[in-house]
Amino acid sequence: MSVDMNSQGSDSNEEDYDPNCEEEEEDEDPGDIEDYYDGVANDVEQQGADAFDPEEYQFTCLTYKESESTLNEHMASLAATLKVSHAVAKLVLVSFHWQISEILERHKSNAAQLLVEARVQPTSSKHAMVHSSHHCAVCMQFVRKENLLSLACQHQFCRSCWEQHCTVLVKDGVGVGVSCMAQDCLLRTPEDFVFPLLPSEELKDKYRRYLFRDYVESHYQLQLCPGADCPMVIQVQEPKARRVQCNRCNEVFCFKCRQMYHAPTDCATIRKWLTKCADDSETANYISAHTKDCPKCNICIEKNGGCNHMRVFLLFSADFCWMCLGDWKTHGSEYYECSRYKENPDIVNQSQQAQAREALKKYLFYFERWENHNKSLQLEAQTYQRIQEKIQERVMNNLGTWIDWQYLQNAAKLLAKCRYTLQYTYPYAYYMESGPRKKLFEYQQAQLEAEIENLSWKVERADSYDRGDLENQMHIAEQRRRTLLKDFHDT
Repeated sequence: MSVDMNSQGSDSNEEDYDPNCEEEEEDEDPGDIEDYYDGVANDVEQQGADAFDPEEYQFTCLTYKESESTLNEHMASLAATLKVSHAVAKLVLVSFHWQISEILERHKSNAAQLLVEARVQPTSSKHAMVHSSHHCAVCMQFVRKENLLSLACQHQFCRSCWEQHCTVLVKDGVGVGVSCMAQDCLLRTPEDFVFPLLPSEELKDKYRRYLFRDYVESHYQLQLCPGADCPMVIQVQEPKARRVQCNRCNEVFCFKCRQMYHAPTDCATIRKWLTKCADDSETANYISAHTKDCPKCNICIEKNGGCNHMRVFLLFSADFCWMCLGDWKTHGSEYYECSRYKENPDIVNQSQQAQAREALKKYLFYFERWENHNKSLQLEAQTYQRIQEKIQERVMNNLGTWIDWQYLQNAAKLLAKCRYTLQYTYPYAYYMESGPRKKLFEYQQAQLEAEIENLSWKVERADSYDRGDLENQMHIAEQRRRTLLKDFHDT
């Protein structure tokens, strides 16, 4: 990126300029079903109020040059209005998250205070305390006047000290954060001040990259794509914790926090949950084994599909729930009982040790279900692969076209979509306070879980169900998912 996005450019300003180029590439999750949000609409037609999609969110994927042009437009307009340089205008924009209307309001009421708050001008009192001197305040050497440099604060330092200061900070990955060297002086250094002080083109290129990163990350309507080595920028009109997907690398993430999409859980809560899971990793490992004992004959069983409805055939048949090992008949569609944690109302009156055990029991309850749905997603990815192979085989044997059988693939995609949402309901419920709203949430969560298990059972046995039956189950599951998000996902 150029110094003022108009002048001092370099040949590195290419379409695919990568602000994240120093990040290490991450391995893709082999258990993912790609694009399971796409291509299933025709099989789950929504009518009336059901047609509302709480996850609908408008966004645009910008290349480096397109995002540079957007930033340039804001910067040039504001520089002309404030009558400041382009470099100073960008620091003002960064300070106020590129909210131009707010900046103009502040400028109208108090132009001088605006620049002070943006840390590009000192307060008048601090400015008056500065005394002229031919000594550098860092190295204490006598310096000719033309070799002393200062910002608007008039804190003077020799060119050599400024060069070292800027070089060290840029090497450490600092962009707009380069500031005055004087103690307690918070003035930021405009980029047109810094560039001439950097000794090499390599360092200048790094500085351009860090500036671009900081400009985008400070903009309330922009986010850098977190995909490995991806230069794309996502633009929205209204920033929300919504699902966005890069059209270059296909990375899916939450626009607000740039982490994995996590509806209905909000960004702060999912951060707490993931931190807790990491801190309690040994406890988590203890309960995340792939095997359990059959509740009837105690033989060791392993889950080989995403569905939690287990059926064992030996000398007898047993249908039970993988999560609670209870009789599957008790898991009716009206209320999926084992998704709800039963609080102990008397725990507040018991000892600290008892309260600690209860807290661990509660955490394990929610974590086991969170982890189970994560593993089910991976197992259902295998089911998805088998369905694709089966469709290909039927097409090759002239048993219909790919379009005739695509509803099976769409059913597997929708199942993954619903289970992904269900997985993130458990952190939400874990941190939710008891009360009527939690009861409503647990009821909707249970309904969604029941319909997902029905869909999972039918997807794994698709040949036993006709198309109408499967598509009806898809519609019901998606309706339950949307209802929960509409009522509990922050809009």
